[in-house]
Order: sequence, then structure tokens, then C-alpha cells
Amino acid sequence: MTSLTRQQKSIVFGSWLGWSLDGYDLVLMLLVIPLISTLFFPAEDATFSLLATFAAYIITLIMRPFGGAFFGNYGDKHGRKKAMIITIMGFAAATFATGLLPTWQMVGFMAPVLLIGLRFMQGFFAGGEWGSGAVITMETAPKEKRGILSGFLQSGFNFGFVIASVVFFGAVSAFPGEQFVDIGWRIMFFTGIIPGLVALFVRFRMNESDVWLAKQKQEKKTKSPLKKLFSSKEGRKKFIFSLILMTGLMYAYYTSIGFYPTFLQNYVEIEKSEVSLLMIVGTTTSLFGQIFTGFLSQRIGRRKTIAFFAIAAIIVAIPTFYGLYNAESSYERVTYTIVLIIVATTGFGPIPAFLSERFPTEVRNSASGFIYNGGLIFGSWAPLIAVTMLSKGTELIPILLGINVIIGSIIILIGAKINPETRDVDISK
Repeated sequence: MTSLTRQQKSIVFGSWLGWSLDGYDLVLMLLVIPLISTLFFPAEDATFSLLATFAAYIITLIMRPFGGAFFGNYGDKHGRKKAMIITIMGFAAATFATGLLPTWQMVGFMAPVLLIGLRFMQGFFAGGEWGSGAVITMETAPKEKRGILSGFLQSGFNFGFVIASVVFFGAVSAFPGEQFVDIGWRIMFFTGIIPGLVALFVRFRMNESDVWLAKQKQEKKTKSPLKKLFSSKEGRKKFIFSLILMTGLMYAYYTSIGFYPTFLQNYVEIEKSEVSLLMIVGTTTSLFGQIFTGFLSQRIGRRKTIAFFAIAAIIVAIPTFYGLYNAESSYERVTYTIVLIIVATTGFGPIPAFLSERFPTEVRNSASGFIYNGGLIFGSWAPLIAVTMLSKGTELIPILLGINVIIGSIIILIGAKINPETRDVDISK
């Protein structure tokens, strides 16, 4: 980072902050899903309430590809910076507004309707955030630093996770019991406006991507980037092959860290305070792990790095879930958490670089944003599938969750096999 210019640092920091807010909102929802299920989807069957809440959460994730496509298209036509300013305003407002929502007890059926509507909005704007942030950073970064900056940028999600876990720990401590039900969870969402405002300030001050500006001067701006992407056989092939890789990564991710708070609270049955501490450990591990895998991908290549961690996940997924489920001390749970999160989530580190290197400038924002978020179309269902499977009984919980991670990892390996290495690609074209 020290060798970057002031403007390059501004772009990296502005993108990283936006992704931190995205991660912050995602984990806040995951941390309070057991509570949200009772406040917005009350039912005699606790499993049904949980399924309904996860379904509302998945709506956010399913909307992301549409946001990625829309704002990616906008960013390719009108500039990455403009797209990033709009998206940060949209989903910062949605995060804040979540804390204002009335519950079922207040307005009845309208409570889940309003929640789902807000999650639609959240997912749409958040989906547009990733593509613009990824490509403007990679287009600005020196070639030899794309790997490490890719990992650093992707770690922004996890930094948001860490902060959300810390805020959750503080909220359950400051508002114990019914106080957390009444006001504590709302305050958590209100705080999301802070990183949003900081990110917005930084983005107003940063410059547009020189690579995009050069294409605009050459009159190579495409009227319909998505149409151009899908109009050629080669473009469709790149899209599908990259989407397979992202689907595997998302599925493994949401089976592990995405389902983690619910797994710990509802199945391992430990206290909220320990859940928040384990989430801090897990998200911090993922943060530094993704920076490392980004760095490693600059040395051995994007494909090899991603494949290596997928193989490791296949080997240790079931043993680590089994260890977590049967652990008798916090120390054991911390150890198993670190191992599981390293193998299941850190393969994301090279992805901002990989997707930016995979497509030409005139469609890069559209393709990257659509593919990254498109992986959620299937991958985001992992928690819902997990809840459905685990409702059948408790004896096979570790094995079933481990198999879910293995499924995602196998898809990752297929994606790594069929995609080319991109480390040395010239992305100024």
C-alpha cells in the first residue's frame, strides 16, 4: 500500500469502506435472525419461523445479481465512480431504515411485508456496489499489486463482519434480555449509517478510473454492455464458466460463516455473548485469510490458490463441524472455528482480481458485478437447505453441514479447472 499514489489509496479505501458496510449489514442480519424470526414471523413452529426469516434474508441475496447487472451496466456506460456514489447512498439508507421497522406485534402482517421490501432495496443497491468497487480498484492498481489489493478489498466484507460482531457483543451486554428485544437490535442497524457517510465522502473526492476514461475518449463505450457480453459465444462461455466458480464459493461461504450464528445459537446452544466472540474470531480469521490468499495468488496464480483451499475444505469440513458440535470448551470452539473459516471462506481473496482480469474494459463492470452476485442465485440457498436438513434430527448435524461445504468446494474445483489463469492479463484493453 505504501507505494500507491494518494489517489490510488483513495480509490482502494473508498471501495473497501463500501464493502465493509455491505458486510456489516449482512452479518447484523445473520446475528439477529433468531430474534427477527420471532419479531417478524411469529409461529408455533420455531423451524417455520426460522425458515421464513432465512427466506427474507435470501431475498436480499437474490436481488444482488439484478443490482449487479443494473449498476454494472450503468458503471460501464457512465463511469465506476458515479455508480459507486449511488449504490453507497442506497444501501446505507436501507441499513439505517431496518432499525425503524415496526414488528408483527405493532402492525401485524405489514411487518414482514415492510422487512421484505427493505431487503429487496438493500440487495439491489448492495449488488451494484461490488462490481464498481472491484473494477475501479483493479483498473487503478499496478499489475504486480493486483493480487494483494484484491485480497485486501475482499477483506472489507470481513472487516464489516468483525465490526458487526463487536457491535452485537456490545449491544447484548448493554441491553440484556428484553432490552435487546425492544431497542438493542435497532441501535445496531442505526450505526450502519456511519461507515456509509465516510465512504460517500471519500468517493466524492476520488477520481474516475483512467482505464475507463481512456476507452471513453476512444469512443469505445458500449451502448449495452450486457447485450455485448451475451451476444458472442466467447462472452457467454466466459460468463458461465466464471459463474460456476462463484456459485461454489458462495455456497461454501454461506454454509459455513453464513449459517454460523444460527448453528451456534440454535444447534450448539451456546450463549449470545460467546456466539459474538466466536464470530469475531471467525470473521477476523477470514479477513486476514483473504488478504493472504490474494497475496498468494500473485505468486502462484488465481486458479491454484482457489483450488488449494477448496481441496482443504473437502478434507476438513466434516471433522471441524463434528468438533464444533461436540466441543466442551470455548478454546476448542475457537480452534475449530479458525480451521473451518480458513478453508471455507478465504478462497474469495483473488476474486476481485480474477473477475476484473477475465473481461475487457467496456463490459468489465457489468460482467464482474453480475457474476459475483450471480453466484448467490444458487449459493445463497445453503442456509435454507441446512435448516431444512437439520430439522430432520440432530445426530447427523455435523455430517450434513460438512457435506454442504463439500458440495460447494467440489463446484469450486470444477470452476477452477475450466477457467484459465488470469494473473498476467493486461486489463487496460
